[in-house]
This record gives sequence, structure tokens and C-alpha cells, in this order.
Amino acid sequence: MQCPKCRGNMRTYERNGVHIEQCDNCRGIFLDYGELETLTRMETQFHAAPPPPPPVHGGPAWGAPHGGHGGHYGHHRQRSWVGMLFST
Repeated sequence: MQCPKCRGNMRTYERNGVHIEQCDNCRGIFLDYGELETLTRMETQFHAAPPPPPPVHGGPAWGAPHGGHGGHYGHHRQRSWVGMLFST
């Protein structure tokens, strides 16, 4: 298959049931009909997931991360659906 933009070779990747074509030359990403909607629906479901339940006891257990100064505990960057597609 040839890239419609630069005529480079295309590769097909399958991620979460979605087939994604990517050009080896210009790195363009191409989707088939309906796949953008599928990706959008997956992203909505990912972000709508319920938060984890709060701890049952009053304070952190020994060795558990807490909200004090220093360290990077509890600072998780929210990933987008694009990052999920190309993560290994």
C-alpha cells in the first residue's frame, strides 16, 4: 500500500481492535471509515472510568506514599488515547 500524501510505503498496526496505517516516510497516520469514532468512544470510556476507592483506614500504612514534600508520589500524568495506541 502506498501513502496517499507522499507515496511512501505504509504499515498497518492493530491496536485495541483498530487498524491504523502509518507511512514509513512521512509518518502520516491514516484511519479507515469509522475508526476515528471508535477511538473517540474508547477515549471517552477511558476517561470516564471510576476513580479507585479511598483507603479503608485513617492513615497510610508503613512504607506507603503520602502527600508530604519531596518525591513524586501521586503525580501521574493522564495519558491520551494517542499515547495508548502507540505504547508497547
